[in-house]
Amino acid sequence: MELPGSARFVVIGAGIHGLSTAWHLAKELERRGEGDGGDIVILDKTGIGAGPSGIACGVIRNNYFQPAMRELMAHSVQVWESDPEAFHYHPIGYLQIAPEVMRSDVRTIYEQQQAIGYTSELIEGEDDCRSYMESIFSDWQAKKITAVLHEKKGGYAENMPSMRGLRAKSEGLGVILHAPVSVTGFRVGGGAVAAVETDRGAIACEQVVVAAGPWVRDFWRMLDLPGVVDVKGRDGNVYERPMWTYWCLQEGTLGVDPSYLLDNEGNMPPVVHVDTDAPLIDDMDGSIVTEELWGIYYKPDVNFGGVQGGAMPWVVDQPADDVAVDPYGHLSTEFVVTPEFERMWTAALAHCHKRFEGKRGLYRKAPTGGIGAFTPDSFPVFDRFVDNAYVVADSNHGYKMIGIGQLVAKELLGEPQGLLEPFRFSRFAEGKLHPVSHSPYPWS
Repeated sequence: MELPGSARFVVIGAGIHGLSTAWHLAKELERRGEGDGGDIVILDKTGIGAGPSGIACGVIRNNYFQPAMRELMAHSVQVWESDPEAFHYHPIGYLQIAPEVMRSDVRTIYEQQQAIGYTSELIEGEDDCRSYMESIFSDWQAKKITAVLHEKKGGYAENMPSMRGLRAKSEGLGVILHAPVSVTGFRVGGGAVAAVETDRGAIACEQVVVAAGPWVRDFWRMLDLPGVVDVKGRDGNVYERPMWTYWCLQEGTLGVDPSYLLDNEGNMPPVVHVDTDAPLIDDMDGSIVTEELWGIYYKPDVNFGGVQGGAMPWVVDQPADDVAVDPYGHLSTEFVVTPEFERMWTAALAHCHKRFEGKRGLYRKAPTGGIGAFTPDSFPVFDRFVDNAYVVADSNHGYKMIGIGQLVAKELLGEPQGLLEPFRFSRFAEGKLHPVSHSPYPWS
């Protein structure tokens, strides 16, 4: 299909944010009588879900220590709930299971979930936590757990089926996706983007949305935005930090039937996330995997069968400009999971459930994983630059945040959204950083 010479809105990226923004923008234009989906063009150099959205484990949760993230996720869960069938969404809930060092953080999360009307239950104390978990899984055996936060909302969605559902919603309103199309630059005049330049010609536009996931670094550079930023720390001092740091994401699958993870009643259980400082012992040979705080998450995988999950990411020890984002995901020769992940994750499953002891040989050794571009504080940036270029930089919180597109669509049409205010780029210079917890994950 030939590219149009102009479009009112050009959305770059056909992952969760690009597709959601296009769909919601088309709805808003029609609702206001100001246009329709024909005013919107989506560009992607590969196709839908070619980045993290297409390989995500798909966990949807509100387990954040940061109040602004909790409110944002509560909004996104509502969008997932609006059409579970189209989004292939499974609202089975979510369990955050934590040790004493994280207990007060988990209690804070629970209290603030109650304050915003997000349904959850908190169990505290080692004996009560063990009893609660055994009421769900009779073979539960994780040690040193003193807090369980059971979110009754959330769960998981199937990655590529949900992307296809979003695409169908936007195309049903007249939005056209053009792929493969590579964006090569921006034609800027008068302080604004006048046109998006591609390998198939230029598209004049009124507004552009960059929703490119880990490729945000490249578009940031095209917009001539700073690669190094001044960040005002909590101590009042100003520190130079790279705008982007890449982390390698670790996820994999144990090749068992998904029913292997059913609960005591034979039902699909909540998504499980365990953090603990109990020593992790290799169930195959008895050696110590780690004595540091560690964490994993897991759920049934209904797409391909098995139990799917992940563990803590690791920092890519290269300057952001040197990181090869392409080829992405399992096609990468650098950024896929390692045998160390296989050992750690399967040992951790066995630490939690007796049923997983000795099952490492069932781990699927196909290449998995990807990389994410993280901001200086590991939280998203949603903001407008050079007057009419809106950047959705999710700092790898992406897939679960389907509702961001709805908020961005309203901002594109001149309606500021309070939920996005804590995620402006200016927070770094102003020192308005999000609080951090004791979690081993950099974004929890």
